[in-house]
Formats: sequence, structure tokens, C-alpha cells
Amino acid sequence: MTRIDIAPSDRGPRSGNAVEVRGIVKHYGETKALDGVDLTVRQGTVLGVLGPNGAGKTTLVRVLSTLVKPDAGTAYVGGYDVLRQPRQLRRTIGLTGQYASVDELLSGYENLYLIGRLLDLPAKEAKARATELLERFSLTEAAKRPAKTYSGGMRRRLDLAASMIGRPRVLYLDEPTTGLDPRTRNEVWDEVQRMVAEGSTVLLTTQYMEEAEQLAHGLTVIDRGRVIASGGVSELKTQVGGRTLHVTPAHTAELPEMARCLHEAGLTAATVSEDAGVLTVQLADDEQLTTVVGVLGTRSFGIASIDTKLPSLDEVFLAITAKPAVTAAPTPAKETVA
Repeated sequence: MTRIDIAPSDRGPRSGNAVEVRGIVKHYGETKALDGVDLTVRQGTVLGVLGPNGAGKTTLVRVLSTLVKPDAGTAYVGGYDVLRQPRQLRRTIGLTGQYASVDELLSGYENLYLIGRLLDLPAKEAKARATELLERFSLTEAAKRPAKTYSGGMRRRLDLAASMIGRPRVLYLDEPTTGLDPRTRNEVWDEVQRMVAEGSTVLLTTQYMEEAEQLAHGLTVIDRGRVIASGGVSELKTQVGGRTLHVTPAHTAELPEMARCLHEAGLTAATVSEDAGVLTVQLADDEQLTTVVGVLGTRSFGIASIDTKLPSLDEVFLAITAKPAVTAAPTPAKETVA
């Protein structure tokens, strides 16, 4: 029999943390869907969980929503132990899975009202909340139609509204905007930000880097069931490759000479894009930035503009997940992963 390590009550979550996960393991036969995952989500924040398909993101969400029992490890959500207190925990969370799950025979309004009542909202509040969310997700005109007549995008929006109707303390969004048009995606983002401003905590899995950058206060990257990186967006960008310096000269003809001077100064990462009229330098540190400015200034090159740019989150994701999955060693001081 597999041993499940359940922490005693005096080892519950620290104050200020909505979710705490320690050493969570989940096997499916020979496959380790989760292989010792640790993470922490502070109250009133959004943690973005990124990873390739099959990395273990959805399994983690299912464990934290008590749909799947872990084989080892501990997890607390909203102060409740996922193993010892599943019923209490379920009343504090909202969940939107990867596929819309609504009653097709009920209307959009009836779906939301029913869920509100099941969550013990008074009838008047359930009606008001259903009406409010239908409006926010642009479903008011279809409110009285059976859900089976809805398009795929409309069902998805109804499913998202259903997960939010009880104003959950912790909301799990598992790739919530897949298949949605840009306007509807923005509506979802607005609603998530509104809920966080009101005190909710969100754990968001997504394949959209723009979504993670827009919503997340911190990021955790999972690959092959293990946490391989964590931190803030800017922090991960810096870890991956530092900054890129773009220099636009006043006279494009000076580009080759500018590059030659930088190469002589040891900056061999300087490259010229004559079509764009830009000199690009990959910076390893701030000292190299000072060197570039000094060299170009000494030679009196005319500079039209100069700016630095961190790698995109897409580039960060590809760089991190291209490396062998190893156990990350984040420090306890991080808010996103302990």
C-alpha cells in the first residue's frame, strides 16, 4: 500500500498563503504525473503555472481540487488539508477545467442560479449574481436559451461564470481561455483581475504567454512532473538570457564600424542587422552595457536611439523547457514557490 504523508495539524499553512504544496507525488502506473511538486501561492495573487502538454499541470489542479488523491506529499488550500478536510476545502474553491461542463438542458441563467443555490447563496443573491455574470461574459441575450444551443465559445464563457458565481476564495483556471476570441479573452482577464482585487487567489494554467504575463504575479514552470523554474516574470527573463541592447545609429553606414569597435573591445556578441538598421548586443551584465556606451561614445558615433529589451516570455518558456528537467532549488523567500 502506498504511504501518504499527512502533516499533523500544527504544521498547517503559514499565514498569508492561500495554497501550500509540499512534495506532491502522483503516479499513473509507471508514469509519474507529479514527482515531488512544491509551490506556494500567497493570498490575493495569481500564480501562473506553465509547462508543455503532459507536464502535470492538470493533474496538480485535480489534486488541489480533491478530484484526485496524491500518492505522497501534503497540500493545503484556504487553510484546509486536501486529504483530511476535502468537504470544507471544496466550499472555498472554484474550478474551470479544460472543457466546458454545463447542463445542456438548462438555460444559461438556470445553470448559474442552480450552482449559486447549491453553494448556499440566498435565492435573491443567486439571481443577482447570475444576472451580473451573464452580463459580464456577454451572455445576457442568450440567458434564457438552453445551453445546448450555445456555441463552443459561449459554453466556455458560461462555464467560467459558473466557477466564479460563489466568489471563491481560491479559483483554479485550467487553460481557461483556450478557443476564445480576443474580446472574450479580455473579458475573462478583466473578471479575474476584479476577483483578485476583491481578495480571491487564482492558480492559472495556460499555454498563452501573453495571458501569463498579463495576469500572473509569479510563475512556476513544470516539466515531466517537476518544478524546473519559478519566480516573477522579469526574474525568469533575466535568468534565461539577460537583456538585449539595440542601438540605432544616426547614419546606417556606420553600423559595420560600430560592430568592429565593439568586437575589438571584447563584445563579440555584437551583431549588425543592416535591413533593420540596428546594432544588437546580447548583454551578460550591466558592466557590458557600460562598455558599449563607453566605446560608442569615445568614437563619437551618432546615435539615434538606444534601448534594452528582456527576452519575451515565449522565449523564456522555450529556453527553460528545452533543458533537462532537474529539481529546482528556489529559496523559501520566494512568494510563488517555496
